[in-house]
Amino acid sequence: MKVAIIGGGAGGFFSAIQVKNYFPKAQVILFEKSNKVLSKVKISGGGRCNVTNGEQNIKTLAKGYPRGEKFLKKCFPHFSSKETFEWFEERGVKLKVESDGRVFPISNNSQSIVDCLMKEILQKRIEIKLSSQIISISKNGEAIKLFFRDENKNQNFDKVIIATGGAPKLSGFDWLSKLNHTIEKPVPSLFTFNIPNNNVTKLMGLSMPNAIVMIPGTKLKSVGPVLITHWGLSGPGVLKLSAFGARVLSEKDYSFVVHVNWIHITNQEIIFDQLKDIQSENKKKQLSSIKPFDLPERLWIYFLTKCDLNPLVKWEEIGKKSLNKLVRVLSNDAYQVHGKTTFKEEFVTCGGVSLKEVNPLTLESRIVKNVYFSG
Repeated sequence: MKVAIIGGGAGGFFSAIQVKNYFPKAQVILFEKSNKVLSKVKISGGGRCNVTNGEQNIKTLAKGYPRGEKFLKKCFPHFSSKETFEWFEERGVKLKVESDGRVFPISNNSQSIVDCLMKEILQKRIEIKLSSQIISISKNGEAIKLFFRDENKNQNFDKVIIATGGAPKLSGFDWLSKLNHTIEKPVPSLFTFNIPNNNVTKLMGLSMPNAIVMIPGTKLKSVGPVLITHWGLSGPGVLKLSAFGARVLSEKDYSFVVHVNWIHITNQEIIFDQLKDIQSENKKKQLSSIKPFDLPERLWIYFLTKCDLNPLVKWEEIGKKSLNKLVRVLSNDAYQVHGKTTFKEEFVTCGGVSLKEVNPLTLESRIVKNVYFSG
């Protein structure tokens, strides 16, 4: 059996390895259009490589996918985060689960993952063909024929696994639409929020570990760490919101208001009462000297200034109106977003081949026999 793997990323590598595990006598060739493989693995997770998620309950894990939940609930029983964790540890790569559920190698170095995958490829004598761009694919009887930019490479295969990932433009899927696959329009699905000309960006580097981020007028809501950057807001809470709201935010042309509850307390009366308690216990102290809700000092000063409160004023000198301003900023801070920031190397796409045309139990195309999808 002759098998082609299209794409030299994590999905392509793992597919090639698993084919050889189950069909040791198969000839497996992995094609990559660029001159290097595993480039996104190398830079993912800030160079640490976010391998998988620590959640082992399949239903809970599937809920983390904004558009693929039902599909993945059928896929994951075959190979889920638990099996992924065990697969790497069995090969000597020790992993750890961090507090937010993300799984990284204990080495904190993506090279540990790259080396593990490369070692498996070499041991199983899987061929890697670099600079091999495929421009089209077609049925040739029972076989699948691949057509390359270099015509001398054109050849037939018994099975083809497509692991090319997403593409930012619809034209990037032309070669698959010619197979009669339906292509859902691609839009960005993982991005940070640009908040130009706003003083909050002067606090770049500060974060709150458990904020609530919402888009008013929609059902979009996310919980998680929020990081202030020199261009706006980022962190897992924002990135998750962008993933679940990919199409909605695209339709808004990335111009919208975002609300942030910095302290994860939704009952404003509770916040008010806690501020009143702080006030009564620290009457003679300056506002800047007491930082409620474990707020970083610079963030607390920013909130005071935003509420027109002098940080040097004493707690006993502010009234109910000022306390209510603080409550609103802490629990329902509003920012006008104008645009998104994407990192080209880590671009994630919402869209692509319609899941309705892929068998979730085998990942085989429902349109073209012997063509499979991975990644």
